Formats: sequence, C-alpha cells, structure tokens
Amino acid sequence: MESGTRSLCGLSIDKDGHAHCLWALPDGSRMETVDTFEPFCWTSQPAQGEELSCTELAGPNPLRYLLRATSVKATFPQNRELQREIIKPFEHQFLLAKHLRFFAGMNYGEVRRCQLDIETACESPGGFSNAAQPGDRILAIGLWLTGQPSPILLTTEDKTDTAEKALLVRFGETLQALDPDIIEGHNIFNFDLDYLRQRCKRFKLPCNWGRFGEAAIFRKSRLRVAERWIDFLRCDLPGRAVFDTYFAIQIYDVGARELDSYGLKSIAVQLGVTDERAETRTYISGSGIQKAFDANRAQFLAYLTDDLRETRGVADLLLPTYFAQAQNFPMLPQEIFLRGTATKVDIVLLEQYYAKRYSLPEPATVGGFEGGFTKSYATGTFKNVLHFDVASLYPSLLLRIGRNPCNDTLGVFIPLLQELRTERLKYKSLARTAATEDMRTEYTARQQSFKVLINSFYGYLGFGGARFADGDLAAEVTRRGRELLQALIAEFERLGCAILEADTDGIYLASPTHWETPEVLLAAVTKILPAGIELEYDGRYDTMFCYKSKNYALWDGNKVTMRGSALRSRGIEPFLQELTQHFIHFALGIKPDSPAALVESLRNDLQSGKMPIHRIKRSEYLSQNPASYLKEIEGGDKSRRASLEVALTMQPPPRMGDKVSYYITRKEKGKSSDWQRARAVKEYDPVKAPYDPEYYLKKIDDWLERYGEFYQPAPVNRQQELF
Repeated sequence: MESGTRSLCGLSIDKDGHAHCLWALPDGSRMETVDTFEPFCWTSQPAQGEELSCTELAGPNPLRYLLRATSVKATFPQNRELQREIIKPFEHQFLLAKHLRFFAGMNYGEVRRCQLDIETACESPGGFSNAAQPGDRILAIGLWLTGQPSPILLTTEDKTDTAEKALLVRFGETLQALDPDIIEGHNIFNFDLDYLRQRCKRFKLPCNWGRFGEAAIFRKSRLRVAERWIDFLRCDLPGRAVFDTYFAIQIYDVGARELDSYGLKSIAVQLGVTDERAETRTYISGSGIQKAFDANRAQFLAYLTDDLRETRGVADLLLPTYFAQAQNFPMLPQEIFLRGTATKVDIVLLEQYYAKRYSLPEPATVGGFEGGFTKSYATGTFKNVLHFDVASLYPSLLLRIGRNPCNDTLGVFIPLLQELRTERLKYKSLARTAATEDMRTEYTARQQSFKVLINSFYGYLGFGGARFADGDLAAEVTRRGRELLQALIAEFERLGCAILEADTDGIYLASPTHWETPEVLLAAVTKILPAGIELEYDGRYDTMFCYKSKNYALWDGNKVTMRGSALRSRGIEPFLQELTQHFIHFALGIKPDSPAALVESLRNDLQSGKMPIHRIKRSEYLSQNPASYLKEIEGGDKSRRASLEVALTMQPPPRMGDKVSYYITRKEKGKSSDWQRARAVKEYDPVKAPYDPEYYLKKIDDWLERYGEFYQPAPVNRQQELF
C-alpha cells in the first residue's frame, strides 16, 4: 500500500442509515469512519414524500426519475404500473455513489485473512455430529490469522455445558481481537458457522462476530454452480466477508473439470497444497475425532492445524481472483464471492448511468440464437498434438463490431469494455515482468479477474432479463466467431495439419511437421486474422485420445488432462472410474497393458461378492431439497430418483447440493427400479443387505459398448470371409 493512502476493507450500513467504513492504513492498522447514507432508486414515475426527493434524469428511457430518501427506513413507492430499479444491498449503493472499491491500492498479502475450523463430538458411534444433540459439543475451534507463525487453538476444558459455553465466549473475544477482513473455511457456511450458531443459541449467547458492534446475520440462500443449485445457510458478518473454499472449488472445477472430490483433504492433495507422499499430514477419521481428543490431544491438535493450513493453501489458489474482482466492482467482497458474472457486469453499467444521472431502459427480452462452432473431426489416438486458441474471442469481436447494445442509449458498454481490456493487457504484461514471484502472482490474479469480467460482457448480452442485453448483437458475435474458427481450420488444413477437435475459440490439431516449432505455424496462420483478433499457441501434447465432441484426453509427458463428462464423471462408481482411467492411460500410450485383464478381475470380484462397498458406491450431489422432492412425490409426481430416495432416509437430512452415497441391492418382488433398491452406504451389510452383482456386471457391459472398440479387435464376420 502506498504511503499516505487508505484502503476500504470493511463496510456496513446500520439500521439508522449510518455507513460505517473501516480503512486499512499503510502501517497495517485500521481506522473507522462514519458517513451518512441516503438510499436511492430509479423509477418510471415521479414521487414526492416527507422523506423523498425526486430528480428527472436525462435520456429517453422509461426509468427517468431518481428518487432519493433521507432515511433507510423510508419506503419507495411501488405499484403494478411502476417500474423501478433498486440496488441491494444498500452497501452497493454507497460504493457505487461514492465510486469506491474494496481493497483499492492494497496488495493481496496486506488483507487480514483468518482461517476458521471447528472439531465436534458425536454421541452416536460412527455417525455425524448434529448441533441439535446436547452431547455433540464443540471440542475445539481453530483460528489462524495471516502473518502469524502458528494458529490459535481453543479447546474445551471438559465435556460440560459450562466449559462449552466458555469456549464459545472465548471464540467471540478472540475473533474480535484478531479483527480479520476475510474469514475462510471449507464448507464454513453449512457446517462451522451454522454449528457455532446453534450451540450459541443453546447457551443464549449472541453471535457478535461482525464489526461495528454488529452480530452475525443468518438466512437461507442458494448458490448456482453450472447446472446445479446448492442450498446453504448464508452467514453475513457486517464489516467482514466469509469465503467458503468448498463453494469456490466447485466454481473453479466448472471450467477445469479435473477434481475427483471436493473434500478438503482430497483437493489439498490434487492442487498440490499437501504432498500425498509426505508423512507430515495428520489424518483422523470422522469417527475417531472424539477418541483422539480424549486419548491423544497432540494428534488431535495437529489434525486441526493441518485443516487450517490446507484451507489457507486452497484459498491462496482461489481467492486472489476474487480479491482482484473486489478492486474492480462496487460490491461487497462477500457478494463478489457469491454472485454471478451477470450481476457484476450489470452493476458497473448502472454505476455509469448513475454517475451521468441518466435514465434506465426496461430489461431486454432475448430469444434463442446459435452458439459457437463445435465439432469433433476424429476418434482414436493421435500423436504430436498442438492446441491454439483465439485470445478473448467474443470480447475481441465485440470491440471489432463496435456497436453498443440496443438498450444502451448512453453508449457506455463498448468504451467500458475497451477500458477493461486495456487494464487486463497492462496487468498481463506486468505479470511477465514483475521483479518478485509475489508480485507476478498478484498481477496474474488481476489480469485473470479482468479476463473473467470482459468475457462476461458477451455472456451478459444473451442473458434474458438483463437490462442491457441484446440477443441480436450476441448472435452476430457468435456468427462471426463461427466464421473465424472455420477460416482458421481451413488454413491449418491447407498447411498440412490434421484437425482433431474444434470448440468455440480453440483448435486441437496433429502436426508432426510443426510440433517442435509451433511458433512457425502460428506466424503462418496469424496472417489471415482480421485486426484486433489474436491467435495464441496454448500448448503441445505427446498424445491425444479423441472420443467424441468435447470429450477427449491429453498427455503432455507429465500430466493427463481429461475433458468431458463421458470420460470423467464424478457420479459413476469408483470401480468404473478406475477402469476408465486405466483405459485412458492405455489409449494415450502411458500404460502398455490394455484394460482387458482388469475387466475380468472386476467381473470376478463382483460375481464372488468380494468387491468392497466403497468401490461400487455411487455419489451424487443433490439437485433438489429432499423435503421439496417428498412433496412432489406425495402430489403424484412419478419421477423418482435414487439419490433423493436415499436422502429421505438419512439423519440428519442432507440439503440440496450435499453429496449422497448409495448402492443398489438385489431385486425383490415389486422392487426392480434403482430408486426402490437404493440404500445409503452406511446401511450396507454383505449378508442382510448385499449389493446386486448382476446390476454392476451390466455396468461393465455398458462400459465395453462405449470403449471396447478402442482396444479390442473387431469381431470377425465369418460370412464376409467367404466372399
């Protein structure tokens, strides 16, 4: 942070309309200021009142009045004929009106971050801790503030109400003393903070964990991750932000599609935070937590410390991009973590309209339009593979077209996109030339943040209901994108390359001639590109296995990368995952032996009943709340699902977005469907409730239908041989 500057690191507007701001100073200290705040909204009709003022705005749009209230308790008019736009929460209005950004001028390392993790007891042997059970106490609370060499580990003195209550009081006091800007945890919303809330409620203790003397606020919420929705109990800490690495890793994996599990210990290994070969990580099973607390306190505390360390390590990989976004958007950091990109684009556009006191259009209606060009050109295994892609294809095309959305009568969309692209290129250059690794990481995160934002501008155009959407403009962008990609494919083919896979802005091709000198091929093809469009060389691979469109595997000599749900689906049984992985390694030339022997071994284990349950369980993230599912079934809906049927039998009941693991039992009279035979894994009994071997043998047959042709010789047609 530069000398003489201050950076916003905390903000809360109280019930009386005072804006409490916490500023980070260059010496690392914090300073609080209190400002006045007057809420506002755009409306289509003028209004007056004791606490309201009205200003007519420029421009031809329907929402041409700006109403401002003298109090947050004032009520803005609403009726069916009235259109209005109110930015919520009020903190966003304050940031937008003052043109403020969180952490402006700060480096990532200057933010006060604190990892939080709790360990709990469980009265039911082998069960899960339930905060509603009196004996399922909080045993320990770990807090690790950045910059500190070791964590603070608070433990209960004994297993009594008095001791647990004292632990919760110490936690609140410790948190206030540490005063973090961001609190981080893995599944912190649905477990740690909720558990702390319920135990505080039990002892009639306030959850005074926010700044400015304010308590935590809990409410039910939802988060969308690709096609899935996750139910969670949101916790807002006024003046602070909560960063849940469990949610962040799922959002990250939407694009990466490379993680086998979202559990902390698994992702810590997969992302390189913890070396799985090292013996420094302490592992304790869930059922062994209480025993370790009683019998081996040193091991228990080492386990808690490792949880905190891994949470920090995962956050260090995921949080910097969100931190940079907070420096770019007039939004609370917590909203940055939890809101989609359309909301972020919308608010920077609204900021421009507010600053110019310009009227707002009605939200646009967007029809369907054709997307990007996607095609698989080959199947099988190929060597000497190169990957090229067009840098920021859709934003670049938008800038080349140079036309603002039809609703953007103020004309801010394209200039803003150009400004953001310029900023991105600046930080991209700095990321290559910065003197230290820390600064290179910092600038990389910033350029990545700008990349996410400018790519979101195109997605925003096609988002139905967005105020400045424009389906016709979005359709023109994708049309030009398809034409450009097809022109590139034709040029690569003219130069002797074999096209393998094309998807929107990227091309995989096989070229033994240019594999060692991809820059020569890049220079030759770049000549056909229009001004403002850049083609980039994005990597080379020893081998590539092409299965079908958007489903392929790559081997660069060190790492296997798989794309597409057909090749990597976290929902399939582990024994099939193992089989697919073996096949992929064989197809890529990494393993010499085909999967044939493994297929027979799996068949034998299934038929003999020797297959361990953890290898045949199916794990799914619930796409619906079990209670809502039950109501639909009771109402006559016949769409039964195995995972939700199992969820209805579980205690405590899981939420939407939680993972449920189950297996399929043998058929009985009247019970032939999967949903009728599904059982939770914890109910497995090899004698009383065995799995159905025929069901899983059929899975192998289905697998062979998909992949067998790629490693088994085709069956001989005897009739053809006669001719």
